[in-house]
Amino acid sequence: MSSKAQIRRIPESATPRAPTGLGSNRTGVIRQTVKNMWKWRLSYLFVMPFYIMFLLFIMIPIAAGLLLGFTYYNAIQPPQWVGWMNYQNLFSQDIIFLQHVIPNTFKFALFVGPAGYIASFLLAWLIAQLPGFLRTIFALAIYAPSLTAGIAMSVVWQVMFTGDRTGYLNSFLLKWGVIDKPILFTQSSDYLMTIMIIVSIWSSMGIGFLAILAGILNVDRQMYEAGRIDGIGSRLQEIWYITIPLMKPQMLFAAIMSIVGTLRAGAIGVQLSGSNPTPNYAGQLMINHIEDYGFIRYELGYASAISVVLLIICYGLSRLFNYLFAPKEGE
Repeated sequence: MSSKAQIRRIPESATPRAPTGLGSNRTGVIRQTVKNMWKWRLSYLFVMPFYIMFLLFIMIPIAAGLLLGFTYYNAIQPPQWVGWMNYQNLFSQDIIFLQHVIPNTFKFALFVGPAGYIASFLLAWLIAQLPGFLRTIFALAIYAPSLTAGIAMSVVWQVMFTGDRTGYLNSFLLKWGVIDKPILFTQSSDYLMTIMIIVSIWSSMGIGFLAILAGILNVDRQMYEAGRIDGIGSRLQEIWYITIPLMKPQMLFAAIMSIVGTLRAGAIGVQLSGSNPTPNYAGQLMINHIEDYGFIRYELGYASAISVVLLIICYGLSRLFNYLFAPKEGE
């Protein structure tokens, strides 16, 4: 048999092939992706409204805020590029921001965020122990204040803290001889922040509270029975060793909603005091500072820079809570 015949009988798969280039691999991946998208084109039509809304109301505003943060823009003239000037002024020359806004915001968030979060868990756990109908009634009663608009909520609480004798608190203190004359609670820098914290905690049982309640109700009751067999003898141990570990996703969601909602708060101080900025900047939070520069002074570029700082803070805290509550590998 000739050598040529032997060569022709060699299987085609045994012949060496030239290595495929990186560019061709990428092209093949792109082509396969396009084919898959076209294959499932009807499925993409169903999710398209969500992506369009996400793009229009989240991605584009964030991108616009990031860009405007590097400009001077007064809503009349075209934006003028100033680079990092807004951020330099914010952290070096804005005395109100450094002396009042930052301390007030973190003081407000420190009390309202953890206090509201802990209260949400405790109330959800207590309500979960009730029978079905009573549980629904109490859950609705706790959740209802979070549905109240800020203006309506401030009107309700102004009856309590009105600065004359008709206010409930002033009337009570005058009746018992604690004070000699009415106190202007919502106009005083000594009381405004405390009132804001009280009102915000009262109204903080929102969607996070419902998520925690749902998580507690979805814990398998057999886990508690197994825990008692293993030596768990108190309700506190059940909460720590069974309830919380089994509802970490709901805890994470509630924590993120709590901190984001707290940092986004601020309208209540302006509505209670009736002015922006608040009296002596006692209740001035980051949202109020943004509204002050954005809608009163019309320095929209500077307001955008403050918004970016607030966005970064919210993102950092959300990552922290994700680290604390997100399920780890192997759990």
